[in-house]
Amino acid sequence: MENNKISKEYKRGLIWRFLKGSKALFVLSMLCAALSALADLLSPQIIRVAVDNVLGGKETALPAFALRLVEQAGGFPYLAEHIWIMALALLAVALLKALSVFGYNVSKTKAAETLVKTMRDSLYAHMHMKHHTGDIIQRCTSDIDTTKNFVAEQMTNIIRIVILLCLSLGFMLSMSWKLTIIAVLPVPYIIVRSFHFHRKIGEAFMKADENEGILSSMAQENLTGVRVVRAFGAERRERDRFFQQNEYYTSLWMKLAQPLAQFWSVSDVLSGIQILLIVVFGSIFCIRGEMLPGAYIAFLSYGAIMTWPVRMLGRMISEMSKAGVSVDRIAYIMQAEEEKETGKALRPAMDGDIRFEHVSFAYENSPEILHDIDFTMKAGSTLGILGGTGSGKSTLMLLLDKLYELPEGCGCVSIGGTDIRDIETAWLRQNIGMVLQEPYLFSRSLRENIAITDPAMPMDAVREAARAACLDETIEGFSKGYETFVGERGVTLSGGQKQRAAIARMLTQNTPIMIFDDSLSAVDTETDAKIRAALERRFGSASIILISHRITTLSKADQILVLDKGRVVERGSHEELRRGGGIYQQICEIQSSSADQ
Repeated sequence: MENNKISKEYKRGLIWRFLKGSKALFVLSMLCAALSALADLLSPQIIRVAVDNVLGGKETALPAFALRLVEQAGGFPYLAEHIWIMALALLAVALLKALSVFGYNVSKTKAAETLVKTMRDSLYAHMHMKHHTGDIIQRCTSDIDTTKNFVAEQMTNIIRIVILLCLSLGFMLSMSWKLTIIAVLPVPYIIVRSFHFHRKIGEAFMKADENEGILSSMAQENLTGVRVVRAFGAERRERDRFFQQNEYYTSLWMKLAQPLAQFWSVSDVLSGIQILLIVVFGSIFCIRGEMLPGAYIAFLSYGAIMTWPVRMLGRMISEMSKAGVSVDRIAYIMQAEEEKETGKALRPAMDGDIRFEHVSFAYENSPEILHDIDFTMKAGSTLGILGGTGSGKSTLMLLLDKLYELPEGCGCVSIGGTDIRDIETAWLRQNIGMVLQEPYLFSRSLRENIAITDPAMPMDAVREAARAACLDETIEGFSKGYETFVGERGVTLSGGQKQRAAIARMLTQNTPIMIFDDSLSAVDTETDAKIRAALERRFGSASIILISHRITTLSKADQILVLDKGRVVERGSHEELRRGGGIYQQICEIQSSSADQ
């Protein structure tokens, strides 16, 4: 399991790091909780003094500070004549409790929401894509909420629990040590059983949490790919898959429900037995004269008060199981290595020659996909790349953009003579514009999608980029023009419109290196030619890389590479390769004959 790799020290340090900005608020909430606990403990003592000392006239041992307060109030006889003073004391304690509870709730809520913000910001900044999207989302929502609830609800009550347990036991012992022993008999069993329960259900919580992530992933994939599901008539199959996973996920919680129900029902019974023992034996001691009525009333109150921290201790241990699982899953993301600079972080001129020197590359746990790739692309020229699926065309561009690191000993990729390992990553990517085969558009307006790198971009610049991508006329045909809202992933646009919008977005950057990764595949031949002509007019000095299966797209390139199974098998101009008798010529003839038909 993934959490086996995460040390307890790392998780403690992570929680402490998440608490930055909310620690003071949590401390304040704990102090308010402590005041609330003291108020709960004072009320029974006031009632005890009122019944036994003021109304009953009995002499009982009281703390020195309590006797001083009584003397300052006029003594017990005076209080008996003015019993409203005791009622006023109870009212003051109740007011103290109300204020402390108010302060506790306000500070706890602010602290909890600050904690959640810090955790989400940290996770978002540290995101990596080794998991399904649904699982990532679940870790950023459900697991964060579980952790927040444990810290905000359980951890902040620790001081209150300690105060209530210790002082309740102290007061109870001062009133009757015999009844105290009887009252605490069930407590050790409840605590031991709580720890046993924590160990027993920890793994079950982990399994349920992981399957919730799987369920979220299935929902996310089907909502995103709803058109594909409908196009292939797979609604019933996908619905059945979801129902099956949901049923399994539900069964995991149903299995957990039984031990949870047993745990809390037994705890309730034991708490009830505890109160019953106090009532029965306290009554006996009162009849025998071993306890005064006021002490008995106060003891009953402390017995009831003590059941809450004992039950809370059990709940805290139970919630610890859930929070532990959630922290493990959050820590797994946070522990993943972040992208960092491995070289000198240089910022050289990016308008030089692009050089691949004997580059070989394999993805993690996969066979080598590129084999000894060696070529030079002159600055300001156009390079065309042709190859079948899986030949490594896109991988070359991902390496150039440092979206994948080229390991040492696997060759070198350089721009203007500078190894890209030594170029600052942000600088490199600012100077390389890339349009992918499957462009991603955000759920925003067309203008916002095109100007995504600079929200304040002038409208003239947006129009110019759209015009170069042959999209301006299409946009003007929409009722809302550039303010037309693009659905999730650009679902409201056709494939060609999405590709042209992505091209326009890239053109706004004016980068010295531009990569078109089969990004003209969804536009017709005429529009393809118009876009290439516009690029040539506007960006004649830029280095342009065209990856395509369409010969007409590559025909004007200064140099064309033909890849086959990760190797460069042909290179040259369109005219040279068209007569070379190789793969390029075969594809050229096939596409020419198809166009003639």
